[in-house]
Amino acid sequence: MLGNLNRNTVGTTFRDILRERVLVFDGATGTSLQAMNLSPEDFGGDEYQGCNEYLVLSKPEVQEEIHRSFLEAGADIIETNTFGATDIVLAEYALEDRAREINIVAARIARRLADEYSTNEKPRFVAGSIGPTTKLPSLGHVSFDRLHASYMEQVDGLMEGGADILCIETCQDILQAKAALIAVMDCFRERGLRLPVIVSITVETTGAMLLGTDIGAALTTLEPYEIIDALGMNCATGPKEMEENLRYLADNSPFSIFLMPNAGLPENVGGQTCYTLTQEELHGWMKHYVADLGARIIGGCCGTTPDHIRALVDVANEVASAHRNPVFVPSVSSLFTSVPMHLDPPPVLVGERCNANGSKKFRELLLAEDYDTMVNMAREQAREGAHILDVCVAYVGRDEARDMTEVVYRFNTVISVPLCFDSTESAVIETALKLYAGRAIVNSINLEDGETKAREILALCKRFGAAVIALTIDEDGMARTARRKLEVAGRLCTLAVQEMGLREQDLIFDPLTFTLGSGDEEYRSSAMETLEGIRLIKKEYPLVKTLLGVSNISFGLAPRARHALNSVFLHHAVEAGLDMAIVHASKIMPLYRIPEQARRLCDDLIYDRRRFGKAEV
Repeated sequence: MLGNLNRNTVGTTFRDILRERVLVFDGATGTSLQAMNLSPEDFGGDEYQGCNEYLVLSKPEVQEEIHRSFLEAGADIIETNTFGATDIVLAEYALEDRAREINIVAARIARRLADEYSTNEKPRFVAGSIGPTTKLPSLGHVSFDRLHASYMEQVDGLMEGGADILCIETCQDILQAKAALIAVMDCFRERGLRLPVIVSITVETTGAMLLGTDIGAALTTLEPYEIIDALGMNCATGPKEMEENLRYLADNSPFSIFLMPNAGLPENVGGQTCYTLTQEELHGWMKHYVADLGARIIGGCCGTTPDHIRALVDVANEVASAHRNPVFVPSVSSLFTSVPMHLDPPPVLVGERCNANGSKKFRELLLAEDYDTMVNMAREQAREGAHILDVCVAYVGRDEARDMTEVVYRFNTVISVPLCFDSTESAVIETALKLYAGRAIVNSINLEDGETKAREILALCKRFGAAVIALTIDEDGMARTARRKLEVAGRLCTLAVQEMGLREQDLIFDPLTFTLGSGDEEYRSSAMETLEGIRLIKKEYPLVKTLLGVSNISFGLAPRARHALNSVFLHHAVEAGLDMAIVHASKIMPLYRIPEQARRLCDDLIYDRRRFGKAEV
């Protein structure tokens, strides 16, 4: 029986079985409880009525009966009655001090029943249920740190009680899901134990999560968290409404697919909420999803009974899960949508104007604390074609962390494109990442002062699933030649991937360029060296992305000349393999709009085609 196994072997057992066959979760605890017509005394008094989680203390035999009903139906996995067992939710019943106890006891009840029904041929597993709480961090209902601490306590209790799996379910705010995942990672590290992890988002009838997150953004945000074993959907709708988003996961998600629909959409019958999907109908839909789309873990959410679970067990016995060949495209995301880190044709455009150091207008708005206009400025860049926005609020004499908090809190819920957080301070970057729901880019790391600071920032990127821009700067300064750019990039890649645990696809190298407008002899070949640097880096590290702050090439020139030179240089950089460019999108011109003579002059400058001869008199 699983309860007698070394806890480090349970995850291996679960994953091995998951590769072999479809696994079945249990059905709805709430629906089962409603059918029992429990009294206030069953809940321990009027003050606790409605707190289903407290039943594991006030009347544990009720929970045992529910577990038995689903185990008898053939479920492979039973969930603990801990959906709302965080101190945040339990505080509504003045039970916040008993959160850890409730999680431990609930897991032990499920553990005992699962062990009782386990056989060598059919082991039963306990999934620790981790719900969304009643707070949405993206809307400021709760801070990231408060939510993380609450989840830490819950996860620790579930692990102490003997859970085999952790199921972060019914996620409505993707920032909440990240807080739960980070709490799980921290508990794993503290206990020296890793359990299988399932994450399940809730997609409303609108086709997106409660705050507007589409399935692509959810997948992009969660994909960097390698502790996830299965990702899917539960609650809100029946199986029919899940098909389009399930197809997306089947084609794109690297994780096993988890699916736990309601027994149809809720209906109001005589003033009562009812779910009318029959077990035969559920059987038909889930057979299709397993056989055709590759679902691996199936179960029932609101309205599902032991009869529904029997139908799912029949599905698991009748059909094999379809083989999938998902292709995930490395991307970044906002709260709402996802943007690939490489577009065809390239480049991905990173808007540069929400930067207090580079934009006079943005700096003035920051000093005036005119956040509404700052939001409008960000929206304008997105309308002009920026795919991502670079955000920098660093300004001498101001509290950068406070300013970043004010800006990111607002941008998070209204700006549709992903953000790139530009700061030299680790604490400011962490502040931004705790507020941001999507998958961000961090700008940036380098080796100017050695590896210590780069490690700090890379650790934050790993923790929050962010991508990171790496500048080719080391202790000797900015790398000027292509070979030096490749050399520094190699050091950064080794540090990030081999030591800090990021992947090559998480890295965006900026090989840097210098202005051609100064006339300095030492910079005349800098554009050529940058272009060759891009080629070398892409050849040596094909999974990384490359980026340039394009406008640096023209610093010091007149505006019209800058627009032309920036546009021509960007064209050549893309041909060399550039994936992303920090630009003022509306100022970049297609080559056909630049007069031929101007294009030729720009090319001559970029490739240092000097002509020497006698001046005409």
